[in-house]
Amino acid sequence: MFQGFTGEHRQKVDGKARVLVPLAFRRQLEEGDPGRNEPRCRAVLVYGDDRRRFVECYPIAGYETLKSRIRDLQAGSLQRRALERQMISRAATVELDEDGRLVLPQQVRDKLGLDPDRIKAGPDLVLAGTLDTFQIWTHAEYEADLAAQEEELARLDALAGGADILSLLPPVQG
Repeated sequence: MFQGFTGEHRQKVDGKARVLVPLAFRRQLEEGDPGRNEPRCRAVLVYGDDRRRFVECYPIAGYETLKSRIRDLQAGSLQRRALERQMISRAATVELDEDGRLVLPQQVRDKLGLDPDRIKAGPDLVLAGTLDTFQIWTHAEYEADLAAQEEELARLDALAGGADILSLLPPVQG
């Protein structure tokens, strides 16, 4: 049963642009790949444009759901064309190797600023769970995003006076 992606995992990129996917994330990718070819499973990396500073990794089933939602939009509409370009055209299907690593395609390396010299230095990436997907960030970008989010939360009226973050959830119904 699909439990979702949770947690933060710091990983290195090796000289062949491979990154180890944590076991818990691999299990969720396997669960979300109904047509997988044992022992390997597939995933979709959406690298999109510069508005997102991360790459989003979808299990196959989750990506199919996203595609279906995009198909439901009016053909030719601005919304559909934008989503097709950013979420469909700028995506790559990858396969995990027998050791649970995935090779970062060139477009993904470009997005994350992983040039050959930087890869040789063994850059840190953060794989961050976001329930239905996980995001791949450079460590520096991830830390900067967390800091920016902390500033936003500090200005949020709902959290004034030190209210708990869980107060942002809607009340439990009946």
